[in-house]
Amino acid sequence: MKKKLRSQEWYGKQDKDGFVHRSWMKNQGFPAHVFDGRPIIGICNTWSELTPCNSGLRILAEAVKRGVWESGGFPVEFPVTSLGETQIRPTAMLFRNLLSMDVEECIRGYGMDGVVLLGGCDKTTPGQVMGAASVDLPTIVVSAGPMLNGKFRGQDIGSGTHVWKFSEDVRAGKMSINDFIAAEAGNSRSAGVCMTMGTASTMASLMEALGLSLPTNAALPAVDARRTALAHMSGKTIVNMVKEDLRLSRILTRESFENAILTNAAIGGSTNAVVHLLAIAGRMGIELNLEDFELGSDIPLLVNCMPSGKYLMEDFCYAGGLPVVLSEIKSYLRPANTVLNKDIKHYTEGAECYNRDVIYSLDRPLKESAGIKVLKGSLAPDGAIIKPSAATPELLVHEAPAFVFENIEHLKELIDDPSLPVDENTILVLKGCGPKGYPGMPEVGNMPIPKALAEKGVRDMVRISDARMSGTAFGTVVLHTSPESQVGGPLSLVQTGDRIRMDVPGGILDMLVSEEELNQRRENWKPEEPRYHRGYAKLYVDHVLQANKGADMDFLLGKDTRPVLRESH
Repeated sequence: MKKKLRSQEWYGKQDKDGFVHRSWMKNQGFPAHVFDGRPIIGICNTWSELTPCNSGLRILAEAVKRGVWESGGFPVEFPVTSLGETQIRPTAMLFRNLLSMDVEECIRGYGMDGVVLLGGCDKTTPGQVMGAASVDLPTIVVSAGPMLNGKFRGQDIGSGTHVWKFSEDVRAGKMSINDFIAAEAGNSRSAGVCMTMGTASTMASLMEALGLSLPTNAALPAVDARRTALAHMSGKTIVNMVKEDLRLSRILTRESFENAILTNAAIGGSTNAVVHLLAIAGRMGIELNLEDFELGSDIPLLVNCMPSGKYLMEDFCYAGGLPVVLSEIKSYLRPANTVLNKDIKHYTEGAECYNRDVIYSLDRPLKESAGIKVLKGSLAPDGAIIKPSAATPELLVHEAPAFVFENIEHLKELIDDPSLPVDENTILVLKGCGPKGYPGMPEVGNMPIPKALAEKGVRDMVRISDARMSGTAFGTVVLHTSPESQVGGPLSLVQTGDRIRMDVPGGILDMLVSEEELNQRRENWKPEEPRYHRGYAKLYVDHVLQANKGADMDFLLGKDTRPVLRESH
């Protein structure tokens, strides 16, 4: 006997409630026969003009609808909170969990049988998947896709990566402000997300590696007709997933996350993948810890994309995209299901590399041992992370005195002071930028090089904070230091002049201060006054977990798949 679909609890009843649900939907011109028991597919769209990266999602939504109709489903599009990484203050990460709550309650409260997640900009993808995971319906991801390569005076420039580079060149007197402003238009030439291997393209790649999207989702440019076709095929696929009852819990397993960690290393992916994968795993009830990211520490870097390399996502696409990477690391991949109800290794079939300067082979990689490295020690008892592939090799083992910025305002006040008592060996420390402290853990961990040093040609220094860093950024930057300073972690006790020792190969991050001195400092320490006293931001600060736990909120862990039985009228 054919199983009755979830949506029939809304649209299949021959009573007052069924009348209400069907009648008001019919005011959009839907004929009676679309309520005949066919799968109803929600299209969860984060399109917004305030989220430029997602500006092409309306086109993709229409393509998804065509695929759903073709396969005998009934598509219904709905909007959710959109997070424009480059537009929203104080940081989009503050609202990732809010988006997840929005997505979760929309999926739970409306009569749909499966959902297509349309995201792209950094926090939209993980936020949507977190919310969907908490309801556990059949789910597929269609990413916005990267912008076309940036162009400026005959050279390729990359989103974010060249912003940081050009900004430092202006501060060092090597680039005029007029040239800096002139680069703006060429930096963003089409719809789509950052075309570097930043967080958005990293998460699109990891959706493919997790098996939550169709093959080639990672790299097809936003304006490439093949991405529109991919959206169409995703619409067809989600209908099949509903018929097979292929829920997220039948796809996402511990092994899936291990594959994502391995892939992140091979592509030189964003450090932000750490907090997002931890949070998604937490919603699925899968045990994943910060230490698990060491799985990727010995995986070589294969993708020659900024910020760890020289090419951009458009080049990565034309070279063969993520299927080639998965094929190269095939021997490392764990058995794991996908939206096609086939093992992830199926995604490697027919993969062929067309440019070995963009995608290197496993036996001749771009860099050795390029995965995220976890650091622990007296400065980070619960862990911190660094991306070796984006760091200066000579700084990966380093001991020096610290110069401390107590918060972001303190940094902005002093960083251009020519009398700042630092040299190229100094370790810069920034406090007050963790989940609770800022709040929202902004992407300010890649602190500017002090102006006096930048003018002398210094381009990298060891920098340590409880903040995050843009996936497009680079440098010897230690991030996500846990516990954060706002909750009294050791970072809160660091003072200017304290010696810090970092050994990235050894996984060590220590502050060389006696316990007696630290105990005295603890007695005098006080947290900064909270900046928010109402609304969602207060809820966030009261309940957000630390970075090593994924920075989700404590009451959102796990899932609730119980049906909603009570009606509104």
